[in-house]
Amino acid sequence: MPEIRDPDYSQRYRSGVLGLLVLAYTFNFIDRTIIYTIGQAIKEDLQLTDTQLGLLGGLAFAVFYTVLGIPIARWADRGKRVNIIAAAVALWSAFTAACGLAGSYLQLLVMRMGVGVGEAGLSPPAHSLVSDYYAPAKRGFALSIYALGIPLGVMFGAAAGGWLADHFSWRIAFLIVGLPGLAVALAIKLFVKEPPRGWSERHLAGASSAVDTPSLFTVVRGLFGNWGLLHLVVGCTLVSLAAYGTSTYAQAYFIRAFGVSYTAVGLVFGLVGGLSCALGTLLGGWLADRRGRRNPRWYALVPGIGAAVALPLYVLVYTSTSWTAAAWLLFLPGVFHFMYSGPTFALIQNAMPGPMRATSAALLLFIVNLLGLGVGPPLSGWMIDNFSEWLFHAQATVAATGSFVELCPGGIGAEGGGAALDAQCRAAVAEGTRYGILVTLGFYLWGALHYFASALTLPRETIERVRGQV
Repeated sequence: MPEIRDPDYSQRYRSGVLGLLVLAYTFNFIDRTIIYTIGQAIKEDLQLTDTQLGLLGGLAFAVFYTVLGIPIARWADRGKRVNIIAAAVALWSAFTAACGLAGSYLQLLVMRMGVGVGEAGLSPPAHSLVSDYYAPAKRGFALSIYALGIPLGVMFGAAAGGWLADHFSWRIAFLIVGLPGLAVALAIKLFVKEPPRGWSERHLAGASSAVDTPSLFTVVRGLFGNWGLLHLVVGCTLVSLAAYGTSTYAQAYFIRAFGVSYTAVGLVFGLVGGLSCALGTLLGGWLADRRGRRNPRWYALVPGIGAAVALPLYVLVYTSTSWTAAAWLLFLPGVFHFMYSGPTFALIQNAMPGPMRATSAALLLFIVNLLGLGVGPPLSGWMIDNFSEWLFHAQATVAATGSFVELCPGGIGAEGGGAALDAQCRAAVAEGTRYGILVTLGFYLWGALHYFASALTLPRETIERVRGQV
């Protein structure tokens, strides 16, 4: 039989692959989070409640994203990951563009479900690819580079979405940000090669070339039967719940409370929020890799410290009486908050065997997105709706009969209600948004406690396994 040559992937080529995956993840988050920037315009145009807006940004997307993530990951642990990623990028990009054509709330809800179907096919196979291209000692930083798609997506999505909403409409915004993803899908299909399983670990002692895929039950038992990893998953879920729950309404809060334009708030969250998020993502991965060489518990400690420090800083942002001061204050909590991403996924990847990595990443994403993304935005929106209704009646200056939803459709005064009613509606919603966000921020502390518990309860065999790789 002819000898099968071990492929040689240069550092330049692997950097190019990682760059394309970052670009795909950037469009993933542009298409996923642009609704946060233009949500206020959608709410007013379609006369929605904040709970309905939260369902668009959360549960409608998260249900299909999470449910399909695991079978796609199982497919990725057996099949061609590059083909899966390319098809996924093309699918969600087409559905994002289609959101701009929706004529009703129900149609928009269905299109958002389609976005979730497509985006389910990116991260699990991408994590597996990165783990095969990059050795364990460099994996935390490589996954942090991949996670830069989050701040880059937030940055471009917020800035472009805000400008497009001001100068055109929220429908045009969806069309313009969705279509370029089709070109990214084609580039991945043509440029990225499928590496052999375990290629980056082929020279490590004890490395195996076996590609048999363990059963789903085996992966579940390995991930959730380990107290340290279980606390890690819970901590990541709670931090994500706080992040998604607040970010869905953060830009709307600046518009409602301070009257900031869509363009201005998009630039603020795109530049200040995006840069801090990028710095925090890189810093978290670098710190965890550096400290984790001596003690792998730092892969859990770094996210816990970041979440604990971010909480009081975010409280300062949403209690500030000046929008410019609040905007500048956004930088610091973003740095600390996003220190969790790279270390969390790196610990999961390093703690699990190669044939289980894509499924392990999908299981983590299943829990994080179903509860964090799926529950966070509608829960926060429900609290905002209730706080707004309570404040509307508690601080009433205009005599009006009817329910809050009837008097303030879309958060603004009903047609024919007069300027005083409109002002009362807007004031109640602005303050209700502040209250809802502040309550949601408490999940950062809860998540930090679980990260600290993860560091304390990681079993010795898991620590030795991770230490042997990093």
